[in-house]
Amino acid sequence: MIFDFKTKPYKHQLEVFYDSWDKRLYALFMEMGTGKSKIAVDTFAALYEEGKIDTVLIVAPKGVYHNWTQKEIPTHLPKRIKHDILSWQANVTQKFKQAFMDMCETKRLRIFVMNIEAFSTSKGAETAIWFAKRYGLRGMMIVDESTTIKNRKANRTKAVIAAGEHFAYKRLLTGSPVTKSPMDLYSQCEFLDSRLLGYDSYYAFQGRYAVVQKRSMGHRSFQQIVGFQRLDELNGKLDDFSKRVLKRDCLDLPDKVYIRRDVELTKEQKSLYTQMSKLALAQLEDGSLASTNNVLTQLMRLQQICCGFIKNDDEELSEVPSNRLQELVNVCEETDGKVIIWASFVHDIEKICEMLHKEYGPDSYAGFYGATAQEDRQRIVEEFQDPSSPLRFFVGNSRTGGFGITLTEASTVIYYSNNYDLEIRLQSEDRAHRIGQKNNVTNIDLVSPKTVDEKILTALQNKQNIANTVLGEELKEWFTLGK
Repeated sequence: MIFDFKTKPYKHQLEVFYDSWDKRLYALFMEMGTGKSKIAVDTFAALYEEGKIDTVLIVAPKGVYHNWTQKEIPTHLPKRIKHDILSWQANVTQKFKQAFMDMCETKRLRIFVMNIEAFSTSKGAETAIWFAKRYGLRGMMIVDESTTIKNRKANRTKAVIAAGEHFAYKRLLTGSPVTKSPMDLYSQCEFLDSRLLGYDSYYAFQGRYAVVQKRSMGHRSFQQIVGFQRLDELNGKLDDFSKRVLKRDCLDLPDKVYIRRDVELTKEQKSLYTQMSKLALAQLEDGSLASTNNVLTQLMRLQQICCGFIKNDDEELSEVPSNRLQELVNVCEETDGKVIIWASFVHDIEKICEMLHKEYGPDSYAGFYGATAQEDRQRIVEEFQDPSSPLRFFVGNSRTGGFGITLTEASTVIYYSNNYDLEIRLQSEDRAHRIGQKNNVTNIDLVSPKTVDEKILTALQNKQNIANTVLGEELKEWFTLGK
């Protein structure tokens, strides 16, 4: 089969596509930035044109699933393939019900995109399973960032696996299938077919590949995993139905790859954001041009709200419920190797360090910002640059750490929040992307849609220095975002 691609694949994508496109069960264990989403789109397009499928169900985290409908599918699905596409929404209105039925009844390729969180609800799980039973026999189900189903006991994992049982073709997509333990693999592979690993029982799988000891706590005894065994054998089984691709092996990739992860505002953030937007506009209603300092102060406050906190004029800080830290956890779980995390606010750096301490241990991270002692800074850089050091996460303020240091041991850079100064953004990118870097560098931006986050990122991508170019009419446009 020769497929006419809409967008030209890189060499490694072409190889994976032709190795896997017609396989019923397959896992793309491809590092973030290597283009696994494009391969998935090309695959279901090819299967549709071969008359093998007419339905696709895509499951992805909240921060990713809109990316399928807004970027990946429009970019890579050939225009010759007529299709109907619909994204799940938790608020099932009459309009959504009608759109859902229209998609179901179409004679074209039907594509239904759901966020993984919906599978934790009875409404979402029931809809997915109904859809699977009706259309799965001639369909493909894709689970993007499949570590979201690594917990075999979670309701959403059970619901995803139940829906998957009805699909003829299935795909797993993730950059790092094992985040904490090889046991993470079981439920992910169970979605494809547990027989691929040779075990229908988790405990049989655990008995083969984990070292377990009996522990006691009071009157309660339990089995604790204390190590792993036969991992070469396990890797050999994975090779039969998956492909592992690392950035360092993709010599044809551009030297910088950019990825956006959306973070939805909570209802509390939306309310505060609207209030702050109105307050900022009120300063301009007399027609006068606010000073740059006043403008940037309001931008900073709007950005703080997006990050999950707000400071008043007396510098008193209040926490605001937010999804951002959890999205950072999700990204870290999908990433291998050392990681740079840039954040604009001290409060965020401290919260990120707390999270990393809890998730990965006290030796896994180091903060690099104003409060970091001068005598510690060089030590942190040296430890981070040491491949054998347990220091995996460099958490810094780009104003402090974005200049003059080398962090080439990392090939992943996460912007928890962006500085609106173009020079600082460019300099911070270059901490990893400089002489000594042997791999392609992936820059990941966490962005709350329709907020100042989005406007700042767009301006930076257009190489505009916001701090020097904000004018009256532009300011009004900024502040009306999200209303």
